[in-house]
Amino acid sequence: MTNDAGAHLPIEVRALRHSYGEREVLCGLDLTVAPGEIYALLGGNGAGKSTTLSALLGFIVPSAGSVRVGGIDPAADPAMARAQLAYVPESVALYDHLSARENLDYFLSLARAQRSRKTVVEPALDAVGLPHHAWNQRVGGFSKGMRQKVAIALALARHVPVLLLDEPTSGLDPRATMEFNRLIETARDRKVAILMVTHDLLSAVDVANRIGFLSAGRIEEELAAGDGAARFDLNALHARYTGTRAAA
Repeated sequence: MTNDAGAHLPIEVRALRHSYGEREVLCGLDLTVAPGEIYALLGGNGAGKSTTLSALLGFIVPSAGSVRVGGIDPAADPAMARAQLAYVPESVALYDHLSARENLDYFLSLARAQRSRKTVVEPALDAVGLPHHAWNQRVGGFSKGMRQKVAIALALARHVPVLLLDEPTSGLDPRATMEFNRLIETARDRKVAILMVTHDLLSAVDVANRIGFLSAGRIEEELAAGDGAARFDLNALHARYTGTRAAA
């Protein structure tokens, strides 16, 4: 299958359905993310957020519909699809005994990507705002926010067109959340398509171009950038789709 960036959106999910036994979790999900766009996907527990990520990562074979990452079907060719994306889970997986530089060097070597310190590794760490004094420190002592910077620096260094984020602001204080939002704007400015699965509506309103509310396995409502609190009661929306109120 072709991977011509001009012919395919980075993320395309069409009429996606998936069941676990007799329980249908995704029920005709439609979702697209364009280059240079941040899409925030919100929903309560069991709404289908994790299953959507699993489909994009090639961990499941959907019951019906289609999933494409840069034009590639992750279920048919998971290795090729994963080569098009970077995935940042809620708890960033890095080698704690290695420094930030060493982590990037190691993961870039696994991806068989260019890993020159001067032209690839250091510019990526600089782009995400990781302080220079931390580049040679072991990441085992890093905060969650610093670990996220290393993970996104890796995505920038690999030049992948897709970034998947799973609950990225969970456990972050308001200042760290604001810093994270500015961080992913760096990736957006480089035309990366970003899908952010989150419970944090206020953070999503701050940074996302579009916000989709997932319920019963499909997008029930969508906000575009600029809609915001002027047109919507954010607490009411948050309560309706997650079962809790948005943080003040």
